[in-house]
Amino acid sequence: MSRLSSLWRALEHEQRLTALAALGLFASMFLPWYSKTDTLVVHGGVKATETSLSAFQAFSLVEAAVLLVSASILGMLFARAERRPFQLPGGDGLVVMLAGGWSALLIFYRLIDKPGLQGNDRVTATVGVQWGIFIALLLALTVLYAGRRIRGQEAPAPPLRRRERPRPQRGHGPVAGDPPADPADARTTVIARRAQRERVEATPVPAQPPASRAARAPSGGRPRYPPAPQEQLSFEDQPGAAGEL
Repeated sequence: MSRLSSLWRALEHEQRLTALAALGLFASMFLPWYSKTDTLVVHGGVKATETSLSAFQAFSLVEAAVLLVSASILGMLFARAERRPFQLPGGDGLVVMLAGGWSALLIFYRLIDKPGLQGNDRVTATVGVQWGIFIALLLALTVLYAGRRIRGQEAPAPPLRRRERPRPQRGHGPVAGDPPADPADARTTVIARRAQRERVEATPVPAQPPASRAARAPSGGRPRYPPAPQEQLSFEDQPGAAGEL
């Protein structure tokens, strides 16, 4: 009992309403759903007897589906109270709404098409409905309403997006808003760049011979101006300079 009370306190208000409605739907199957009237012919006279039948006494696929819906909702709420991680398609609210609507549709079908009970040559059986099936219909609609309340309280799930790795681009840094790169990929890139740099540094560079003065001279054969110091002439070296003066 202590475990059940702790699980009950762990449920939300809408989940408690759903649990009560599902439990009431299961309990309503013990109530009189149908009435069976047997008509007998005894010594030339007609005698009628009426019997009340519950859903279990006239069990068929419809009643089995209602029982399965009730048990499934209670099992789901029990797992939610124990905080078991699982996700239903569409959320808990949508699942409960579909379960309640399906149960209400099945019970309404039984109001129109009653289960057939065979008699014999001397007994004629007639089946009607009683008040228990109307309570079951009301509880199925309550399950539908509780599922709508749960769906209204649920937060919308984020859309699923495929994670894409950005392609590295040379000469461009990380763009704002891009997802962070994988540390393993970044480490591999750094190691590869370091090895490439070491290979470049280890490659010998061929020495270039110094260019000669003739090669550095401008094209066209024009002399260098001003001339080099050793090529300049002084006034004393000029022949005939003193005589002319």
